[in-house]
Parts: sequence; C-alpha cells; structure tokens
Amino acid sequence: MKLLAVHILALPVYFTVIYNKQMAGRKRELFSNLQELGGPSGKLSLLEVGCGTRANFKFYPSGCTVTCVDLNPNFKKFLFKSSAKSRHLQFERFVLDMHQVADGSVDVVVCTLVLCSVESLEQILREVLQVLRPRGAFYFIEHVAADHSTWNYFWQQVLDPVWYLVFDGCNLTRKSWKVLEQAPLSWALVWPHIYGHPVK
Repeated sequence: MKLLAVHILALPVYFTVIYNKQMAGRKRELFSNLQELGGPSGKLSLLEVGCGTRANFKFYPSGCTVTCVDLNPNFKKFLFKSSAKSRHLQFERFVLDMHQVADGSVDVVVCTLVLCSVESLEQILREVLQVLRPRGAFYFIEHVAADHSTWNYFWQQVLDPVWYLVFDGCNLTRKSWKVLEQAPLSWALVWPHIYGHPVK
C-alpha cells in the first residue's frame, strides 16, 4: 500500500515533466513578445499565478521583475532555493493572495494550467484585470474539455474523478473558454488547449 501511494504521488511530477517538454515550443511562441510589453520605464513587471515548479521562468526575458502568487505556501521555499537557475530574472516577492498586489501595477499576468483547478474562474479574471495596467496583457495556456462528440471527451469524463484527486483539484472537463470569452479583453482562442495573450 505504501509503495502504491509513492507511485501515485509521483504521477503528477512525471506528467508535469512530459507536459513541459511537449509544450516548450508553444510557450516559446506565446511568450516571444513579452519584452515589448514593458511599462514606461522599459522594465517588464510580471505576475505569475500558480508558479508551481517555475516551468515558465526560462521563457521570460532577462531583467524581468517577477512576483509569484500561489495558495500553497510551500512553493515559497522551493522558489527561493532554486532561484539560482533563473538568474536572468529579478525575483521580487512571493504572495499568497492577489489582493496583496497593487491595482494596475503589473504589465503582464501569466497563468498556465491553473484555471482548471480554481474555484471561481470569474473571480480570478476579475483579479487579473484589477492588477493589470492599461494595455497590460494576460498570458495563459490551459487544457479544456474536448468536443462532446469525441472519444477524447468520453475518456475525460471517465478519468475526471480520479484525475481531480491525483492532480490537486484539476478538472479535465472544464470549459474555461466560456468564461474567458466573457471577460473584457481583446483576443482569440485556440483549443482544446487554449492559449493566448489578451490585452486589457
């Protein structure tokens, strides 16, 4: 039983490593114009929601100032210990709540594989809009529910209850694009993975 528990706990790490390798090209493409969004000073201020294992840090431009927000306080220790791997960035601070970030204070908000597990998509989007400066951008990559007529969607439904438990509240069948389309942002969606960078 103990061995089984260890294997189950290792699953998210295993999938994360594979996923990050497969998505590296998409992330490089998505984040390629980040440097152009710096404020009047020319310096880019970035807030990452759900920073986790820092998988996105290598795609951020040099000199970028990064603030991380994550509900899990254990990631703070991990971030500071591994900061040597991201010396091209200026790590500003770690916060547990977006309300700790001043309104209109960041150029970019990044959110990858987070919207699938939050309680309220609407609340997260309101908070993103609040902290973004005018003409600031929201960058995201999220997996979403497949088309209902496909086998992919069938298996998403079958696996969803176990997936939710193993992957810390992740929903395989969430239709995140429906809420994102209603946000007052200018952009286009690409899915069943959706990604983009709408501008405030």
